[in-house]
Amino acid sequence: MKKNVTLKQIAKELGVSVSTVSKSLRDNEEIGLETRQKIQAFAKMYNYKPNSIALNLRNKSTNSIAIILPQIVNHFFTNVVQGIESEANRRNYNVIIAVSNDSFEKEVLNMETLVNGSIDGFILSVAKETMKRGDYHHFNETISQGVPIVMFDREVQEVNCDKVVIDDVQGAKEATQKLLKTGCKRIVFITTEDFVSVGNLRLKGYKEALIESQIEIDDALIIKVKDQFSSDEIEKFIFQELEKLIQIYPDVDGLIGVNEFYTITAANYFKKKGSKIPGEVSIIAFSDGDLPKYSYPSLTAVRQHGREMGEAAAKLLLDKLEGITPEEEYQTIVIETELKERESTK
Repeated sequence: MKKNVTLKQIAKELGVSVSTVSKSLRDNEEIGLETRQKIQAFAKMYNYKPNSIALNLRNKSTNSIAIILPQIVNHFFTNVVQGIESEANRRNYNVIIAVSNDSFEKEVLNMETLVNGSIDGFILSVAKETMKRGDYHHFNETISQGVPIVMFDREVQEVNCDKVVIDDVQGAKEATQKLLKTGCKRIVFITTEDFVSVGNLRLKGYKEALIESQIEIDDALIIKVKDQFSSDEIEKFIFQELEKLIQIYPDVDGLIGVNEFYTITAANYFKKKGSKIPGEVSIIAFSDGDLPKYSYPSLTAVRQHGREMGEAAAKLLLDKLEGITPEEEYQTIVIETELKERESTK
């Protein structure tokens, strides 16, 4: 067995539960003396080092869970939080909210800080910088101690935990098919950089729809917004990229954005150019918020059902905390999207 073993490895080797190992290492008298001594000796032999985040969490069960959001000014995340709180309140759990601002260090710091508030488990959407770095030690170490984490929306395959996602591929595919069916032939796709999971999946759906319609994929029509840009810089970048694109392809007649900000910014560009929406350009946004509804013209949107996602995530976490589902049994729940048609498409 390797050095620096985890609680799960010790439990598997000795044929006991993770909970038994955890309690034995804390010398909890709920576990028989002989079992405690055996586990403590094994852990010492194999250089077991407890993860302070996870161990503190496990020692202080207070019916409180934490949500870590990458952004706070986002209607989708607001809806997710409402769903989580609804299920948590129904089952008498408190909810604490933290924001990573898409920072790896802030995400790690949030987890460390929340330990002092006695958090029993986490529901989180992974920060962009974490995905870019590919460093998931803070998730894996916490989970290895038997502390549940549920990822929603942005998730990473390298971490084994419960997850709730929307069908990003199908949502983008249906949006693209909608534009193709209404006569669009040159569709722009505005997305994130490649390391962001949801952007990648939505781009995949866009490409699948084009391939199935026997339309050649043109990378020039795919605009990838730099992660480090501020809101003002994003707006400037999208305007510049669309302006360059229109010089090459003046017949652009469709556009899909992977979030409402990108899409509304693009719609503003076409309005300033005097293009008619949807007469000359049809536009679709990925959104769970109200902004597309109140834009002019109102934007057709792929609805993400954030509240339903939040309820599902909370149920997964609380079922794990209450022992309803086994510690090492992980589920991925996929929430179907819905295309809400408004004035921006024919």
